[in-house]
Amino acid sequence: MATTLAFDVYGTLIDTQGISQKLYDIMGDLSIGFAYSWREKQLEYAFRRGLMRCYQNFATCTAQALDYTDQLFATNISTTDKKTLLNAYETLPAFADVTESLITAEKAGFRLFAFSNGSESAVEKLLQSAGIRSYFEGVISVDSLKTFKPNPDVYQYFLEKTNSQVENSWLVSCNSFDVIGAISVGMKGAWLQRNPKALFDTWAVTPTLTVKYLPKLPELILS
Repeated sequence: MATTLAFDVYGTLIDTQGISQKLYDIMGDLSIGFAYSWREKQLEYAFRRGLMRCYQNFATCTAQALDYTDQLFATNISTTDKKTLLNAYETLPAFADVTESLITAEKAGFRLFAFSNGSESAVEKLLQSAGIRSYFEGVISVDSLKTFKPNPDVYQYFLEKTNSQVENSWLVSCNSFDVIGAISVGMKGAWLQRNPKALFDTWAVTPTLTVKYLPKLPELILS
């Protein structure tokens, strides 16, 4: 059976810092810190909603995190500018190495899926805008389960939806919580260390492999 690769989307394939220029146009030098805090709060809200079983989709988490970060930085972003930023979040760019990586993985015979906290429609739009949708056999969203990664149910759901065997399936993500979540249900986990200063969570779980340059992933899996 062919090996299945489940690619996380936001931060792994799609550059969430691609919003920085629009933020800079609004708030100048505060934009870098703002973008980082917005992303961190977005993930925090998803974690909290998953734990509380108080589900709202990822787009709502993103919008509420923007409101919080606006208050935190006292930037007083207008309603119009907030709408502009949220619209821009729907069409963020892919990282420069992504297309090459997906072509290489496809040629190596892997089954490729996008696997995201985002809703299916949002991820479809994002991948189409980034020009990489055609490389994926499908898009699997946690939205159907009304919860978020790293709930173990979402990884089981991925396996069922893609008709994949757990021992032949890899989760590829720059987020250590996502890699740990996948490994905890028996999948293999490839941690993409895009930032050389990034640390993997100091739990008693380690990635099956660590990759620093995404196009090398197929070679590392097959070696």
